[in-house]
Amino acid sequence: MHSRAFSKELQAKIDKYKALRNPIKLGDVHFESPLILAPMAGICTPPFRLLMEDLGAGGTVSELISAHGINHGNQRTRDMLKIDEREENIGIQLFGEDPKAMADACEVVQRENPKFVDINMGCPVRKVVTKGGGSALMKEIEALAPLFSQMKKALDVPLSIKIRTGWDAEGINADKIEEVARNEGVEWVAIHGRTRAQQYTGSANWDYIEEFAKGATLPIIGNGDLHQPHHVASRLQDTNCSALMIARGCLRNPFIFLESLCFDPANPESPFKGKDYFEVIERYFQYCLEAYDRERTILIQARKLIVWFAAGFPNAAKFRSLMFQSQTLDESMKIAQDYFQGLGERGKFINYDEVFMNGGHG
Repeated sequence: MHSRAFSKELQAKIDKYKALRNPIKLGDVHFESPLILAPMAGICTPPFRLLMEDLGAGGTVSELISAHGINHGNQRTRDMLKIDEREENIGIQLFGEDPKAMADACEVVQRENPKFVDINMGCPVRKVVTKGGGSALMKEIEALAPLFSQMKKALDVPLSIKIRTGWDAEGINADKIEEVARNEGVEWVAIHGRTRAQQYTGSANWDYIEEFAKGATLPIIGNGDLHQPHHVASRLQDTNCSALMIARGCLRNPFIFLESLCFDPANPESPFKGKDYFEVIERYFQYCLEAYDRERTILIQARKLIVWFAAGFPNAAKFRSLMFQSQTLDESMKIAQDYFQGLGERGKFINYDEVFMNGGHG
């Protein structure tokens, strides 16, 4: 399988920025850059992860996957474990609360050859938390050592965790969790700068993240509100974190992993234009065709991404309306082609003050 080739012009721009990447190692895991794609439910599928690697992400993490679903042999859950052979630095993220179930799931996960396995300790969603998974794991610190220990024994690849600052403002305890993780051989800690109580409201507490990273022994990956290239570039220049995770920021700007490596305040305009976005859409469409059998699945996956990519371009609202009226893949791709290619060399301006996906995703 070969990726659909980008035009020489777009590939030259991508290569120019990729040359600025500095590979890093977190424990035993190699990443192409310190900017990593954060796990996002319903988004971080193999086609999207591949696309983000193409566009400069140093590594990726799958969407959260249920350990119980894996162990029960649920086919839909098992399908979520699939890794494309072209993916280079991919981790699988599991959620659950029972050490044995999580360890059993690890044995299945390893058959897919991920570079690492990550524990979701940050998801604030009620249906995950009420069963003891996600953010709820942060409340039971005494239960973490057995969980980490059993999973480590079942794994031949590194184990990492993704947490929040704490359950709520009175329960900030990331430092205590990092200590347990270190003692049990966890490789690194990724931290989202909000409490579970905040869900995705308010702002990520980067002051806390930086203090936490400064005092930690394990490598720390900072995550939260990294939506704009100039913010990412600034944070990258002056952080105690070993790496940063980008989530929602890449949904409106898929080039953020590249632009953040060399942001010039004197020339803030993105070099990536409307017509470049259509080339990216075409490649994503190809990846979806290779990954999914059902046209409806491809339509749903492709359409939502295409609509997000339109954010900040002229007449985006009218375009979104047309896209959601389209009933077939061919019709959707034709509408997208006409729109994005019609933009030509026009750039976008995203209003970052607008609420965007405050229901979740990093």
